[in-house]
Amino acid sequence: MARSPFPLSPGVAKPEKIATVLEKEIRSGVLGFGDRLQSENELVQRFSVSRNTVRKGLEELSNRGLITTRVGIGSFVTFDGKRVDDSIGWSRALANAGANAETRTLRLEVIEDAELAAKLGINNPAFIAVDRVRSNAADGHAISIERSRMPLSPELEEVPLKGLREGSLHQTLRSAGLVPDHGEEWVDIEMLSGEDAAVLNCPPGTPFLRGRRLTRAADGRPIEYVVSLLNPQHFALHLEF
Repeated sequence: MARSPFPLSPGVAKPEKIATVLEKEIRSGVLGFGDRLQSENELVQRFSVSRNTVRKGLEELSNRGLITTRVGIGSFVTFDGKRVDDSIGWSRALANAGANAETRTLRLEVIEDAELAAKLGINNPAFIAVDRVRSNAADGHAISIERSRMPLSPELEEVPLKGLREGSLHQTLRSAGLVPDHGEEWVDIEMLSGEDAAVLNCPPGTPFLRGRRLTRAADGRPIEYVVSLLNPQHFALHLEF
């Protein structure tokens, strides 16, 4: 694909300039989700810079959440750089972000978890467990697996029998009057267990982002505790402060 020459603007660091040019191509659709970027050698020639400068530019692009780099293979575009806002529900958020995501429910039942109840500071150990896996509908590529736990309450007692409203946990909670007001989230790295790897169709030991999120109602009542394993080829953590 032919591209215009690379002008170096005074006062702008070369790696940042490279990242900005490639970002424009990604956001404009010239480079779409899953597309492979030019090789380092091709980028060196295109931008007339050193290999180290190209690598710093790609690192900056990765920090912006726009690409992922696989050692020995190359750099690939991830989700068109669009923000995934899971506060509106994962299915809708991924669809808005341009991901052709397919959701499969692995589990929807009532369980008892005394340890989690103690962690959340509640007396009743009964929870509604909803486990779901998401993958790319086109090629089955793993996106995420989420394990949600909601304290069993009168508002939700029919969920195990009737299922999720419109297939959405977000809609189910809101229709029951359980509206998240605040919460907290922890993010770290987890190597996939053999069981999770089989579900996600990935090799055991593959590193995934692990998010643990607790949401509460305005009165402090726990609404949902969810543990998500997120494919780092599609997700990155971006904090603003």
